[in-house]
Amino acid sequence: MDILLYLIPIALTLGLIGLAGFLWTMRNNQYEDLEGAAHRILFDDQDDHAENPENNTDKV
Repeated sequence: MDILLYLIPIALTLGLIGLAGFLWTMRNNQYEDLEGAAHRILFDDQDDHAENPENNTDKV
């Protein structure tokens, strides 16, 4: 039973750290654009073609 005197504060501390991390992500708008990354991966950046014209496969 003496181990509970150590485990309960450790569990509460870890829970508070997790809650603080979650609140930090909410405050910094980490969850605002959930679909943006999924759509961005489908489209090529035009800057990539301008920087390296040898790898431009659009020209046939």
